[in-house]
Amino acid sequence: MRILGIDPGLATIGIGIVARDGAGKQRAEDWLTITTPAGLPLPERLQEIQRDLDEFLHANPVDLAVVERLFFAVNEQSALDVAQARGVLVCALARRGIPVIEPTPLQMKLAITGDGKADKRQVQTMIVRLLGLQEIPRPDDAADALALALYGALIHGSPLIAAAQPPAAPPRPTRARRTTRAARASR
Repeated sequence: MRILGIDPGLATIGIGIVARDGAGKQRAEDWLTITTPAGLPLPERLQEIQRDLDEFLHANPVDLAVVERLFFAVNEQSALDVAQARGVLVCALARRGIPVIEPTPLQMKLAITGDGKADKRQVQTMIVRLLGLQEIPRPDDAADALALALYGALIHGSPLIAAAQPPAAPPRPTRARRTTRAARASR
């Protein structure tokens, strides 16, 4: 099984792939970042993110994706921009039929380190140990994405950890419903 981890962002998106074999052993296959220039208008940056992720997924098929839920407390505009980029990423995965897990940072840290309040260095140290790497992956965004992919490998098939996850959202209709003026007038 190949699991894709995505650390969402607008300027830098972390990407990591972890493979899990039938015996439950994990290994890092690849990690990188997708970047967009700050000077581009937002729609062009979002389009570039979508195009780059589509190209990556075409060359690197995966069975599962893990995209971190956003948590922002300070900069509202930055949060909105990152949320839009995250939406583009999740949509690209959905178009390919790739199942998506969306853990919070606390859930990911708890599964990897045993401490939901672990700092970045503690998470990075654990991914080095659990994936048998020689050093901490760089840049940090790619290391975060590998941690998310590792989270997916750890919880996939684990009834204990899976039971602690929030329930999946109910299925939604595949097409948006539109209400026409004529339909509204007849109500």
